[in-house]
Amino acid sequence: MTKQKSDAPDLKPFEGPAGGWGSVRSLAEIFPREHLSPEAYRELGRQNKPTGFQCVSCAWPKPAHHHPAEFCEEGAKATAWELTTYRTTPDFFAEHTLTALRGWRDYDLEQHGRLTHPMRYDSATDKYVAVGWDEAFRAIAAELAPLDPKSVVFYSSGRTSLEASYMYGLMARMYGNQNLPDSSNMCHESTSVGLKAAIGVPVGTTQLKDFEACDAIFFFGQNVGSNAPRMLHDLRSCRKRGVEIVTFNPLRERGLERFTDPQNPVEMATLKETNISTQYHQLRAGGDLAAMMGIAKFLVDWDDAAKADGGALVLDHAFIAAHTTGFDDFLASVRATEWAAIEHECGLAREELEASARIYAKAKAVMAIYGMGITQHVKGVDNVRMIVNLLLMRGNIGKPGAGPTPVRGHSNVQGQRTVGITEKTELVPVELIEKQYAFTAPREKGLDTVESCRGVIDGSVKAFVALGGNFLRAVPETAAMEEAWPRLRLSVQIATKLNRNHLFPGAVTYLLPCLGRIEQDVQASGPQVVTVEDSTGCIHASRGKATPASEHLLSEPAIVAGIATHLLPPNPRLDWTAWVADYARIRDAIELTYPEPFKDFNDRLFQPGGFWKGNKASERIWLTNSGKAEFFAPTGLSVTGFDEADGRYRLMTLRSNDQFNTTIYGYHDRFRGVKGTRDILFMNANDIARDGFHAGQIVTLESDAQDGRRRVREGLIVMPYSIPEGCLGAYYPECNVLIPVEHHAEQSHVPAGKTVPVRIRA
Repeated sequence: MTKQKSDAPDLKPFEGPAGGWGSVRSLAEIFPREHLSPEAYRELGRQNKPTGFQCVSCAWPKPAHHHPAEFCEEGAKATAWELTTYRTTPDFFAEHTLTALRGWRDYDLEQHGRLTHPMRYDSATDKYVAVGWDEAFRAIAAELAPLDPKSVVFYSSGRTSLEASYMYGLMARMYGNQNLPDSSNMCHESTSVGLKAAIGVPVGTTQLKDFEACDAIFFFGQNVGSNAPRMLHDLRSCRKRGVEIVTFNPLRERGLERFTDPQNPVEMATLKETNISTQYHQLRAGGDLAAMMGIAKFLVDWDDAAKADGGALVLDHAFIAAHTTGFDDFLASVRATEWAAIEHECGLAREELEASARIYAKAKAVMAIYGMGITQHVKGVDNVRMIVNLLLMRGNIGKPGAGPTPVRGHSNVQGQRTVGITEKTELVPVELIEKQYAFTAPREKGLDTVESCRGVIDGSVKAFVALGGNFLRAVPETAAMEEAWPRLRLSVQIATKLNRNHLFPGAVTYLLPCLGRIEQDVQASGPQVVTVEDSTGCIHASRGKATPASEHLLSEPAIVAGIATHLLPPNPRLDWTAWVADYARIRDAIELTYPEPFKDFNDRLFQPGGFWKGNKASERIWLTNSGKAEFFAPTGLSVTGFDEADGRYRLMTLRSNDQFNTTIYGYHDRFRGVKGTRDILFMNANDIARDGFHAGQIVTLESDAQDGRRRVREGLIVMPYSIPEGCLGAYYPECNVLIPVEHHAEQSHVPAGKTVPVRIRA
């Protein structure tokens, strides 16, 4: 195992484009570091291909007509990370106590290699010891059986397959609860709530083909270069045919500025670049709603003038009348909002918003692409609703090239919600499930991520079962959560690699290693296939062929079934063992539960580009309470949940170019010019001078949440950066320690990690 040093940071501006030779050099560094086998390089050729495997990182679609190398820099790193030849065996755990391992960095824990054996925590030695699978399943079931089901949480990571997710949700409900938080609770639940209320579906309405039909794209709070780089091919194609791309983002992100296609020999040889954004507006963190209100205000003013002059109207009044409700209230809100308030809150000049509005008014088909820069605010749902408002004003939903396009993170985070991983009863066909499996399902709402954190801290949650993920590292209130976790009666962690969550045991703790998606999964009926849903609602098959990291690994479905068969009474309508023997039977069951989106499920597995599950809003069928798309009238422009004050900054937590969610691949955030460290505080040069700091100074961030709890993040290096005054940037998950568990989006409970109130001290 190679430990990377982080004691000699190198901070130099990066002048190159996204993609290009920078991506090639990055992969040339990580591949040898993981000591990849020839088989691993072969698997890269199957990544995101119709008969290959779906990337284990982001949820961007795999196209029907693919590139020879259909992977991006981040996706290739994820594959290398999973197919590493390093191993974390029982011998490793015999040498290290969990207390000692808590001194290791996140990178070093995971980079040590794949877990090889099921392990049990031994409190007498403070070490993990090997255990047999059957013994583990029996012990877990014995711990869960006497507990109140409402005190148990079943968390799942967004990379879990549709098959395993369906089984997991069913097991939890048969056990007696729907405490089923998942990754979406931390990122796009604001989308699920906002879009559902506005247009009747909890997901975006666009597909890959819409990139071929749009004539403008509006980007809000999404860093494509690091978070979904394969989208850059679609954006490049759009720019080549003259599509306007208008970006709103507090930071200058290279992927939204310039791109060189690594798969284009001419561009690589000539260093040719494609400019991505035609307008780039660096608004204040949390200023998106105000900016959109400004655009809407221009549209309304121009429409009023056109009516008075007898000219062409700007708004699509026919669409608004036929398909929407609430427009008059929204219109009144737009008219009542003052320009001074808009400019102050978004940090942009009126002229900048006018330039964006002119592009929007001229375009016939507009896609609105957004990420967690929209959803992770106290008023994150309002942000999503405002995006819909903007689209509805000109009929930009339900026609080619137009609609909301939320970019999901984890590769199946949208799909697992589709098949029942949710704490909300109304999102699950409860009556159908009860009839299908002859049991009484719980009706009360389960715990989401924030509520699960509360329960761990206050002791009402007694057991936590995690199907993947690094929950303790991903959630807010890090210090309090780590302090409370050992008070759990039971902690079960299903994983491929060691992470920080595994180092905080409950009274009884099991660490269960599973197969990765890229590895061959052979069951009684032969090699198996799993499925995932991408950001656009397309379902893809994924077939692993790599040699498993250990002969002692079980698949996720096999682990879920192992716990379920020991925990639940026999059910004549459900044979867990038969399901594991042949995953096609699980898909048949999914189709019975969700007949419309999964019609002919097994027959459509390998359809190039995936098969689309359908979307009523894209057909202008609105499954809302009113039966129409619903405008929303904002009651204010601020989305932060706190007031402005002298010395109080808005902190944005960020991912680097060298990580995926909580997984740290290395210490080189190439696009931001950071190498050798993650202890960085990105800061406006004017703020640095005004507050008496200097570049390279070591400072501490302190929470300014005004709730009486002290939260600090020490040892950050001040780095001047192109970021609006009053705003700061620092890396996730290390700065989650500064986020109170109660600092979350209203309605959706998404942790508000994009506007965290903090102060800086030397």
